Amino acid sequence: MGKAKKTRKYAVMKKQISPKDPRLKDNIEKAKKRAEAVAKSLTREVEAVPTGMFFQYNTSLGPPFRVLVDTNFINFSIKNKLEVYKAMMDCLLAKCIPCISDCVMAELEKLGSKYTLALRLAKDPRFERLPCSHSGTYADDCIVERVTQHRCFIVATCDKDLKRRLRKIPGVPIMYVANRKYSIERMPEAFGAPRL
Repeated sequence: MGKAKKTRKYAVMKKQISPKDPRLKDNIEKAKKRAEAVAKSLTREVEAVPTGMFFQYNTSLGPPFRVLVDTNFINFSIKNKLEVYKAMMDCLLAKCIPCISDCVMAELEKLGSKYTLALRLAKDPRFERLPCSHSGTYADDCIVERVTQHRCFIVATCDKDLKRRLRKIPGVPIMYVANRKYSIERMPEAFGAPRL
């Protein structure tokens, strides 16, 4: 075999840097701008702590207490033969205003004829009716949203999932049914509440 001749190539251009090469100055500046935009979009807004909070306790709560009632709380009260208004006053040893939102009323209406007594109890004139402006009728989300905005409510519920969500919000006492009477947690000045 013979030796291959190396011939010089004519009219071949010198290799150029691609305009998208990351080493170019313009591309470095564009990458910096993109990173700043991403950093701005990731900046989170820290929620302001309510002024009525003393560590985990809510000092803005005081008599007359406004108690936000959930659907299953009314049902459990009926099963345990408790009068809602009187039992609340026995638990807190102060005047209570039971409040019920439109979502809870809609949920009670959806439950049908089996829960007509609960619906009649919820329509009692002593219950304060709270209008809802949001879309949908899921009561748990409504209650959590209302309580995070205004920390002036005690939430009355027996729902485990809702209790778990409410415990993450500081300064919101939870009332529930236990041993055929109402009990309350996360409220230091509730002297009438039984200790469990």
